[in-house]
Amino acid sequence: MTEPILISITGLDRPGITAAITQVLAGFDVNVLDIGQSVIHDALSLGMLIEIPSNALDGQTVKNAIQKSIDELGMRVRFLNIPQTEYEAWVLQQGKGRHIVTLLARQITAHQISRLSHIVAQNGLNIDKIVRLSGRISLDSIKTKESQACVEFSLSGPVADLPALRRQFLELANEIDVDIAYQENNVYRRNRRLMVFDMDSTLIQAEVIDELAKHAGVGRQVSEITERAMRGELDFKQSFTERVALLKGLPETILAEVAVTLVLTDGAEKLLSTVKKLGYKTAILSGGFTYFGRMLQKRLGIDYVFANELEIENGLVTGRVSGEIVDGARKASLLASIAQNEGFSLEQTIAVGDGANDLPMLSIAGLGIAFRAKPIVKASAKQSLNTLGLDGILYFMGLSERETK
Repeated sequence: MTEPILISITGLDRPGITAAITQVLAGFDVNVLDIGQSVIHDALSLGMLIEIPSNALDGQTVKNAIQKSIDELGMRVRFLNIPQTEYEAWVLQQGKGRHIVTLLARQITAHQISRLSHIVAQNGLNIDKIVRLSGRISLDSIKTKESQACVEFSLSGPVADLPALRRQFLELANEIDVDIAYQENNVYRRNRRLMVFDMDSTLIQAEVIDELAKHAGVGRQVSEITERAMRGELDFKQSFTERVALLKGLPETILAEVAVTLVLTDGAEKLLSTVKKLGYKTAILSGGFTYFGRMLQKRLGIDYVFANELEIENGLVTGRVSGEIVDGARKASLLASIAQNEGFSLEQTIAVGDGANDLPMLSIAGLGIAFRAKPIVKASAKQSLNTLGLDGILYFMGLSERETK
């Protein structure tokens, strides 16, 4: 085997460049060992690692032919001979760890990338590829509240201390007001099949029990208990039972009145419509009430709903629920059960929630995402999303803006 040659070509992108270069190489029976191409604002960067068969002409003849073609195209080329020992060492590295780090914000700055890449380097990881997943944006809309930006980093190398690396990313995300998601780049990442959601303060922008409590005249008492439960300061079942008891005597008609006032979280409809097109199964696993879960099921086309059945007698809320309360442990059990029934592994599931009672299901899902969550949840979950809407999850899944139109 002759020494491989690395060919680096740059210039203005236009149709036919790759065809022209490879046509020249084809004339020498060249083997392509590696190839990569990127285009940033019509500026092309094309790299090829080639091997010239021993029965072909010498390497300089091949280089001269490529140079002639490049000159005709009005581009630039650089050649680098790679010693065979270096090439073989590179081949042996293909089994090393692969990782994905996703940076999400309203706008991406050089400072953010600099800070993130320093952490990557300090942990002995190499950046193999950087890809923008978000769409192109006008300069006029860069700083608007509706803008969103996402860059995905493909990394390689062993991670000596994964918890420490996750902690560094979380601390940086909090410091510079971005979201940073770390994932192992394995076969499951783009092969998820089931997505489950908490409902209150996740799919909708409210805690329904708090809204019902306002109508019952106990809004302050209930909201205080809700807040403490979501922070993990109270046992969920106990706090839920206390809150529901305070609703005793509430007219059943109030449920419909509250239902029409509920607002979907931004990005919810785009996320659900996209994953349904991709063939995902979806579920609501909620510590809230079935009445409102069914309403969302019809609106968003969700497959499963598991929540608490509010007991009604003679048109009035009794202050009790029927059946087993859906708490954190129950959510995790339901996630595992649905996955098993559908024939999916837990690695193929995504769970999204905001409260402490969501942590059990977030911890067993292949991708667990704390969405605009309380600090204890954000610190404990595998991933967190705070800067963008629910559709930001599509970036975690490796989908670009053009793939979700």
